[in-house]
Amino acid sequence: MSSTPLVLNLVEGSVSFSFSPQAARELKAAINQLMESLKAVSTKPASGGKVNPQPPLEYRYTGDVFLEIFCNPNIWPTPFAAKVLLTIRDVSIRLTTEAELTRVIEDINQYLEQVG
Repeated sequence: MSSTPLVLNLVEGSVSFSFSPQAARELKAAINQLMESLKAVSTKPASGGKVNPQPPLEYRYTGDVFLEIFCNPNIWPTPFAAKVLLTIRDVSIRLTTEAELTRVIEDINQYLEQVG
């Protein structure tokens, strides 16, 4: 495990926890796929046709803590408006809250820069 904690900034406050660089890279890849889904949903066909529903992001990580991130790309008008549902828990505490997707992306990128 990395000694550098991942800090996720929430709408009000932040949460930090032990997270591996490999898990951060996997989460970044999952979020990149989510961004593609969000872009597909926000790009409405010019012919007025129906947009194909996109699969949700359902990321899970188990380490020192359990982290789950969920986002349904079909309900957000743009990637910049999207929020994710975060659940972080261990044996003594459970936190469930929303976070802005763009902020989570920035936090993961910053973490990956720190850990190299």
